[in-house]
Amino acid sequence: MNRRNFVRNSSYTGISVAFLPLNSCQFAQKSDKGKGSSNEINVDELSVAQLQEKVKLGLLTYAGLTQIYLNRIQKIDKTGPMLNAVIEINPDALAIAESMDKEFKAGKPRGPMHGIPVLIKDNIDSGDKMQTTAGSLALTGNVAKEDAFVVTRLRSAGAVILGKTNLSEWANFRSTRSASGWSSRGGQTKNPYILDRSPCGSSSGSGAAVSANLCAVAVGTETDGSISCPASMNGVVGIKPTIGLVSRSGIIPISVSQDTAGPLARTVADAAILLNALAGKDPNDVSTVKNKNPQDDYTRYLDANSLKGKRIGVEKSFLKQHEGIDKLLKQALAQMEQAGATIVEVEFMAKSAEFGKAEFERLEFEFKDGLNKYLATANSTNKSLKDIIDFNKQNESTVMPWFKQEILESSNLRGDLNSKEYLAANEKLAKLKTFIDELFLSKDLDALCGPATGTPWCNDVINGDHWTGYGAYTPAAILGYPSITVPMGFLNDLPIGLAFLGQAFTEPLLVAIGYAYEQKSGNRKAPQFLSTLKV
Repeated sequence: MNRRNFVRNSSYTGISVAFLPLNSCQFAQKSDKGKGSSNEINVDELSVAQLQEKVKLGLLTYAGLTQIYLNRIQKIDKTGPMLNAVIEINPDALAIAESMDKEFKAGKPRGPMHGIPVLIKDNIDSGDKMQTTAGSLALTGNVAKEDAFVVTRLRSAGAVILGKTNLSEWANFRSTRSASGWSSRGGQTKNPYILDRSPCGSSSGSGAAVSANLCAVAVGTETDGSISCPASMNGVVGIKPTIGLVSRSGIIPISVSQDTAGPLARTVADAAILLNALAGKDPNDVSTVKNKNPQDDYTRYLDANSLKGKRIGVEKSFLKQHEGIDKLLKQALAQMEQAGATIVEVEFMAKSAEFGKAEFERLEFEFKDGLNKYLATANSTNKSLKDIIDFNKQNESTVMPWFKQEILESSNLRGDLNSKEYLAANEKLAKLKTFIDELFLSKDLDALCGPATGTPWCNDVINGDHWTGYGAYTPAAILGYPSITVPMGFLNDLPIGLAFLGQAFTEPLLVAIGYAYEQKSGNRKAPQFLSTLKV
């Protein structure tokens, strides 16, 4: 969840980002750390399909692949650059991979995800030996009784659950000046391109791990920007699905209106493969039960010619904010036009910003309600939001050494979901839906687009994130609509993503558009683990 948007768009804190002091970054030379070992197969940047081909040719086993990633996590995440992207390793990962090897040898592969190592965010329950803590020391020891529905789906698809990723604590819904990617349990996740820069959040570890080739693909979650922003700042692809496509049961919640899990991957094709595995109806998540859209195979929309005839709306203000990003955006739009798309200049961000306060109010109400329900049955001694707040106060030196918990506290003061303030917030947010739907209709648009973020800022646990504008994904997040973020290019070695937004359940269209743009632009490149910006 992109907590900075609320600081920027609402009157909740009265703080203007423009007046936040920026921390200074040092400058150094390129690091050689993080390169692969010479005594094992180099799987860096290989797609899921390429990995499966190596297995079919007998060049690799699933257990061998899992061990390669485990070795890489040890070398890059725990020593070397010390990304802090992985918060816990699954002790059963190799055993799972070996069982997938046996199934494969018996001629019983389960599909494209069979034997593929996956990292999942540490707010997603796994009924195994790993904890689920949302990065909080307050939930230490919370070993779930059963898998979240999405984890059940992954296991059924044959995926190897490799471990869990670090995140912005409580999915960035703890403090108005939190640092993305920092948690009291996992410390600060780093950006693999430039290590003193932010990986964004809250799916910080998932984005950084995929980018750094610590896994094949990863699962993140989003309330507002928590997949799109890490995808952008870590130079990878992220898909934020429509609410109702992917189950939320077994995931530590913020908002029943906006929460969803989704894929992070190095390519659109891999993200589509993972989305196939995650999507499905869950009797314990009413949003998926109400979904009347049939289960789809998103890989069948991977057509490099998909931009032909499409009408893409771009926010006018995004074309004149930062000269470097302006250049990248104009290049992206030109590439889309060359591929047969029509670009239509529109305005939607100023209108969307009007709803920031209402969105934040809705999230406070839903966070209190949802978290209390989750904690009531969790394997934790802290059984309510109030218990979490009290624990944090009692352990302030370790849980809150840099920033506090004012969002937890303000949420706990909210009433139930029948409160007139909550109902009023929902009523106001419905007006944004009307506006966006009418914009699509009046301009005959297939998608909206714009930079997902600016460049990654320097990590700063003292002052918090230094949000640099953009955030094209926000309307989709508020409305529960889908978005896909694809690498748009680099500014001074810092990655920036392009977000495409669609209407409800237009994932096939967004996958097609994102894939066609990716194939036309080819902006993904592996990180080099620079210690700081080279000048």
